Amino acid sequence: SVGSGSPFAYGVLDTGYKYDLTLEEAVELGRRAIYHATHRDGASGGVVRVYHVHQDGWTKMIAGEDVNELHWMYAKEKKLLGNE
Repeated sequence: SVGSGSPFAYGVLDTGYKYDLTLEEAVELGRRAIYHATHRDGASGGVVRVYHVHQDGWTKMIAGEDVNELHWMYAKEKKLLGNE
């Protein structure tokens, strides 16, 4: 993680990382980290893209999710309104 939103992303990554994450768990962790970076830092953009880098190259996992939509989805998961 680099850039002005990276402190927010690192907080999520440091909290959620474990050595044996499944690919699905790792993608979700990346998604949440990028969401928090972009939601809290206006200069970081508003779209989440996640790529899986592996020995044969890379695979696009999330092509471009709107951070605003993720905000409401994550708020609902926490049983919040999203405007707290």
